[in-house]
Amino acid sequence: MSNTVSGRHTLLITRSRTLLLAFLVSAMTAVNAGIEVVEFSREELRERYQGLITELRCPKCQNQNLADSNSPISIDLRNQVRELLEQGLSDSEIKQQLVERYSEFILYRPEVNANTALLWGLPPAVLVLGILMLLVLRRRSGSGAVVEESAAVQQRVDALLAEQSKESNE
Repeated sequence: MSNTVSGRHTLLITRSRTLLLAFLVSAMTAVNAGIEVVEFSREELRERYQGLITELRCPKCQNQNLADSNSPISIDLRNQVRELLEQGLSDSEIKQQLVERYSEFILYRPEVNANTALLWGLPPAVLVLGILMLLVLRRRSGSGAVVEESAAVQQRVDALLAEQSKESNE
């Protein structure tokens, strides 16, 4: 009877170990599935690749760069950038190819040109306009209006004090 109990106990421990091992292997696979491993012929290309995929926007995700996005188009574009780097294209040539296909939307920092002049020029123009409006409004409401209003208030206070003084003397 003790052999049967001992045999069952050993079988239970073996199954538990097997189940634990299967769980750990599947967990490790899930962790490794999220890591993209990209091989390059030269280490310099890896640095350029990382720089490019952080400067290029995902066409689908709008506010994510290619490095942060896991959408299928981002994966394809990362592969395309890697291939273009391996072909020997410069960073500007790679960006130009992608702009021709996806428009300047793909660039997080679009170049200043006739098409993007409004994008680059409007914020400083609005800031300057706001400062000018504040200066004009401040000068219009300048000290003259405040002094006149202040003098009128002071006269009214003096009149009320004089009136109260008369009433208390009576």
